[in-house]
Amino acid sequence: MIRTAADAAPRPATGPRMARLARQLEAARDAAARTALTEAFWDEAARTGTPLVETLDDAPGHRAVTFLWRGHRATRQVLLMATGIGDRDRPADSLLHHLPGTDIWHLGYRLRADHRGSYRLVADISHGPAPADPVRLQRRLTALMAHGVADPLNPRRLPVRWRAVESSVFALPDAPPQPWAGRRDGVRRGTVERHTVTGHALGEEREVWAYLPPEGVDLPPEPAGGGDADVHSGPLPVLVLCDGDMWFGRLGFQDTLDALIADGALPPLVVLSPDAVDAATRRRDLGGREAFAAFLAEELLPWARTRWPLTADADRTAVAGQGSGGTAALYAGLTRPDRFGRVLAQSPSPGGPPADGTYGDGNATPGSGRRAYGDEGPDPAPVVHLGLGLHDGPASAEHGEALVRALRARGHRVHRTVHNGGRDHACWQGLLAEALVETFREERPADGLRVRA
Repeated sequence: MIRTAADAAPRPATGPRMARLARQLEAARDAAARTALTEAFWDEAARTGTPLVETLDDAPGHRAVTFLWRGHRATRQVLLMATGIGDRDRPADSLLHHLPGTDIWHLGYRLRADHRGSYRLVADISHGPAPADPVRLQRRLTALMAHGVADPLNPRRLPVRWRAVESSVFALPDAPPQPWAGRRDGVRRGTVERHTVTGHALGEEREVWAYLPPEGVDLPPEPAGGGDADVHSGPLPVLVLCDGDMWFGRLGFQDTLDALIADGALPPLVVLSPDAVDAATRRRDLGGREAFAAFLAEELLPWARTRWPLTADADRTAVAGQGSGGTAALYAGLTRPDRFGRVLAQSPSPGGPPADGTYGDGNATPGSGRRAYGDEGPDPAPVVHLGLGLHDGPASAEHGEALVRALRARGHRVHRTVHNGGRDHACWQGLLAEALVETFREERPADGLRVRA
């Protein structure tokens, strides 16, 4: 079957289990029978987990996915916040339906069987009925979004950035596997350290997470002439990764790195991952920002090379990020190809370079170290590994296609992976691992296109 972006679009649907329950409740002879049916339904949901995922006879490449919430008498409405499903600007479209005479709230979609994503739910228990006026309802639902929580019947969880709550994760049967996600027993552990690095380009110090590979693993040979050997011998490849507070502070990405190295899928490497600090600082720094690129290339890398035996080979030095961090990674790689030979960008945010062919942010000054493309001297065009989601949003989809065309027109090798998900760490953690494996292969991979669509 040929898969297209169109057939991945979520569509409202009532799953077989909910349709059957509605018929059974309608035929129930009394309240006691309806209560027994409801309790049996919740017992089944607790055993199988949620959301409910069911096959569809008329759409074998899709599944009926039903999100559930168990309410009580004070529940006025229940809102689903699912990345890549629904429109944040139209939250009323994502309200669950109440099954009359029960405590069951439900909302179903037909999703393609390779979908992966995260979601939260929130119940409105305000006094009085939900507003009938659309404007007031919109305000109520927008305010509710800040109080979303994980699905109590789904044990698969994902931390939320800067908040002490979690999202729930679901992956349909054909979703790409993530074999390196999570902590694995029986593998050697790398070390995660936190350092404070002076950032003159940023005008402030910045906390940086540093991952060092496990001791005792096979390391690259030390170059002729020797060199410093602090924790490891030989020059180690380097990954500079945006959003260290999320990847290491919340997601435990060191467990994925340990598993990749243990499997031989990734060579021992050092990861340098600056904190995003907070939402305002992240907005200021990330995207196509000259100051942040200067910090990564001209301050962070030299600082790290005084502490650990790191390679100076741009082809073995990568920069990575997601969302506006993906745009920051692109900017750093494209303006400093002498430092970064590989760029790993997942769902880069629209509105930043280089889709329009320009790489400046208007704030750089002469002598800042920024290079214009075409004035690179002997440095080759960096290889770009681009991960795009079918549900990143219309503007993001257009931006991603423009990126591919612009980068290839300028001589970059672009390896594009398209996944059935949105701007979501539930997807990004697998995409980043796969991009790392591809990036640090012994030979540069041939130019190509891998599409999960």
